[in-house]
Amino acid sequence: MSGLVIGLALLAAIMHATWNAFLRTGSDRLWSVTVMSFSSTIVALPFALSSLPSPHAWPYVILSAFLQVTYSVFLVMAYRYGELGQVYPIVRGSVPLLVTLSGALMAREYPTIPQAIGVALVAMGIISLSLGHRRAATSSILFAITTGVIIASYATVDAIGVRKAGSSVSYIAWVLVIYGAFLPATFFALRGKLVVDFRATETLKALGGGLVALVAYGVVVAAFALGPAGPIAAIRETSVVFAALIGWLFLGEELTPRRIVACVLVALGAISIGYR
Repeated sequence: MSGLVIGLALLAAIMHATWNAFLRTGSDRLWSVTVMSFSSTIVALPFALSSLPSPHAWPYVILSAFLQVTYSVFLVMAYRYGELGQVYPIVRGSVPLLVTLSGALMAREYPTIPQAIGVALVAMGIISLSLGHRRAATSSILFAITTGVIIASYATVDAIGVRKAGSSVSYIAWVLVIYGAFLPATFFALRGKLVVDFRATETLKALGGGLVALVAYGVVVAAFALGPAGPIAAIRETSVVFAALIGWLFLGEELTPRRIVACVLVALGAISIGYR
């Protein structure tokens, strides 16, 4: 694997943790994530208008967009009660953990020894973040794990839908556009009014966070196009460590040895589960 591919994977990890930091610092996080969605909608719209996915893919497009709205709402709730260095590792770590466990229980796809070790490491890391001094609040943990469940769900939907769409670009573009319509509608339903001043610093910060999230996605796609998926996905899981560092450096969060160890355990566990 070339240095360029490794660099792209690390950049994607840093940027993914960074856009979560943008969201965590927002004074109204539901408003922030809604405005962040404007960036991806604007970029995706020309691609969506240029082509349509196969008719068979539309149920998956709509379901994926709905699940991603639900994911955004639950992530907002998780950050309401927890810090970046606590919530982010639980969200990221719970996805491969839940996918592996559900595969074993429902499809009799039993984990290999490295995957079993990975499950144990992720579980230990999440438990460590959930106990002791400065632990994450119970509500934050529950919202974070639920967010992980939703991520795993829409990833499964996308894996099926993109094959039925005929064009991955068209599929992704329409998911983003419909997500960009559903999320403001959800905000209206919950709050009744969405006020956006495009000259305000908070708006520009949210739009910037949306661009960072979009670029992070593009960077990892570029890395997958240039190198092997397993090692790239493994490197990307270092984002949980970067999240803890960003929380400490920029958000004033406490970086205890216990939290560092927990984040490293989650990262190593996710790498062990996903690496092929």
